Amino acid sequence: MDNKAEVRAFLTSRRAKLTPSDVGLPAVGQRRVPGLRRSEVATLAGVSIEYYAKLERGAIAGASSAVLEALAEALRLDDTERAHLFALARAADGIPASGRRRRRPAPQAASRLSLQWALEAITDGIAFVRNPSQDLLATNALGRVFYSPVIGEGGRTPNLARFQFLDPASRDFYPDWDLFAHMCVAIMRAEAGRDPHDRGLQDLVGELSTQSETFRRLWGSHDVRTHGTGTKRFHHPEVGDLTLAYEELAITAEPGLVLIVYTAEPRSPSAEKLRLLASLAADRTPAKP
Repeated sequence: MDNKAEVRAFLTSRRAKLTPSDVGLPAVGQRRVPGLRRSEVATLAGVSIEYYAKLERGAIAGASSAVLEALAEALRLDDTERAHLFALARAADGIPASGRRRRRPAPQAASRLSLQWALEAITDGIAFVRNPSQDLLATNALGRVFYSPVIGEGGRTPNLARFQFLDPASRDFYPDWDLFAHMCVAIMRAEAGRDPHDRGLQDLVGELSTQSETFRRLWGSHDVRTHGTGTKRFHHPEVGDLTLAYEELAITAEPGLVLIVYTAEPRSPSAEKLRLLASLAADRTPAKP
């Protein structure tokens, strides 16, 4: 990705989201475009208008941590947006933005026996491993049944983003489709900032941008977020509606890969449906010698 273009679009989009009243400034004069003026951001950040204009043009290389912190405060960036700004600045300075060591090929990393054993040890929840490109690399038995609409009949590695934007079945699987779409793209945006040289992610963004107008529009918004923790609703073709809590855990032995676990509130209808899916998974798992 073009780092200068990314910086320019990100800062411009964040500035456009704010009004003078949001930051305690008087609304003076007619505004041709929504959001703060460059001069107002510069004042809030304590830098000259000329210097802020230079930063917004994408020339962020060499910016100090103090300037970046002041800019994040002026633009009211949340933690994820702040981290994204710093990642873009490190990339401009030629520093590996992610701090990750070079990864081994993801399929090899996800096929480690100890990682597979750890996944299969989780029997009451859906557990899977994904990479920054949203590839579904490994799952436990319950996860394979749960994500059967995503996994399909096999072939290439199942991908959560391709399913979201290119498979009509995703609109049934995700009752809150619009929310999921925004989350998916914002997570990918944050990953791209952390590792701008991830060719697999770049190729996926190009593919989805040409095939999905919704993806292209959301990608252009430059919103970023982390997955972290929360609650999601699903509609599974075999058991119906489920409400599941999720936790995302970094796999320190494989930088860039994360383990995500979905569970249901104990004794809830969703917990009963997960148990039904678990019994289906047991029926479909071949007996081991």
